Amino acid sequence: MKISKQVRRDAKQLFRACLVNGLLDESRARQTLKRVLEVKPRGYLAILAHFERLLKLEIARRTARVESAEPLSPDLQSNVQAGLTRVYGPGLNISFAQNPALIGGMRIKVGSDVYDGSVRSGLAELARSFGITNTNARHIGH
Repeated sequence: MKISKQVRRDAKQLFRACLVNGLLDESRARQTLKRVLEVKPRGYLAILAHFERLLKLEIARRTARVESAEPLSPDLQSNVQAGLTRVYGPGLNISFAQNPALIGGMRIKVGSDVYDGSVRSGLAELARSFGITNTNARHIGH
């Protein structure tokens, strides 16, 4: 569905009204949604659809997932958190998870940015450099 420039502008204006010091205020977003549903301005469904898209993008941009093969020590978690805050700014929602498939190292995803320093990705890159595909890799091991 193609949306008009006016709908985009209106949704963006609503979105900006939900920001406090550059960070999304979820209670303001809820109030804004409620108000639009009460007033029902012209094209409100399209406005709300685009507003929802902007909210989802902002939430994804402010969400970080840190995966490691083994649980990270509190000190290392703190260092990672400080580094991510330095790069992406305050207000980042960071979650830490264990993923044994990584073999070692860490994989960090913030919005659409992915930093993969895992052993698994290093091995995959090495295999690609030798022209080994996943099918070939299975045959080499047997």
